[in-house]
Amino acid sequence: MEPRSGCPINAAVEVLGDRWSLLVLRDVIFSDRRYFRALLTGSTEGIASNILADRLVRLVEAGLLSRGTAARGQRAQYSLTEAGIQTLPILVALGNWSLTWRPAANELHARQQFMQDEGPAFVEALMDDLRARHLGRPEPHDGPSPFDRLDADGR
Repeated sequence: MEPRSGCPINAAVEVLGDRWSLLVLRDVIFSDRRYFRALLTGSTEGIASNILADRLVRLVEAGLLSRGTAARGQRAQYSLTEAGIQTLPILVALGNWSLTWRPAANELHARQQFMQDEGPAFVEALMDDLRARHLGRPEPHDGPSPFDRLDADGR
């Protein structure tokens, strides 16, 4: 799809500019929800099935997700592409902004604070872990994964 203008920000907003697309990416990245049903039932924001179906199609068309083939009666698995993995720093930046300007006190707030405190190297480690999970690259580390650390320390 050709963007409406030559502005790079506009081109990104055309793909990522609605809340549901960002929340679907969030759930794939941070909760490893890779099937339609898991995304539908796991959404704390209560996404409707028709909206989820539409956003999954859009994210696949935009090259942020890939959809595995599914035989009849099987579920299709969604995986991040490299472009999808590259949205992680954007999501982290949005979350960091929210820590200052839209504070909330809950488990997800603590996870975001942990990522902010750990800094850019931790975000890069998360991206490497996503490449192993979604693109089949070799595991980039020994010991606990960055996502394990996030789950353990970011509570």
